[in-house]
Amino acid sequence: MIDLSVDEWTQREFMTNKQVLAQQGIKVILVDTILNPIEGAEAIVYSPPLLKHEPQGSVFVFYCDTGKASKERLGEFRAKFPDHVCISLRGGRGYWRKNLTL
Repeated sequence: MIDLSVDEWTQREFMTNKQVLAQQGIKVILVDTILNPIEGAEAIVYSPPLLKHEPQGSVFVFYCDTGKASKERLGEFRAKFPDHVCISLRGGRGYWRKNLTL
């Protein structure tokens, strides 16, 4: 059982949970809040109007450079997207390992 009430996921948790939740029909989306893509990762740029159109219950995993700002803004994200799950990527872009596999 995946705990969707947490504030942060590591890269490994993101990758593992994304697979498990996809099998349950739940979409997990990596969201770029800094306009700086992560090499080798599929992410969308933060755009509230577009994100609001994602299926109810989708999981948004927000990232910044270090993970600090995205975690601090979780309250704002959760208020904007009450029908979705909002989580911060621990360590942000700086800790992403492009060669990490499951």
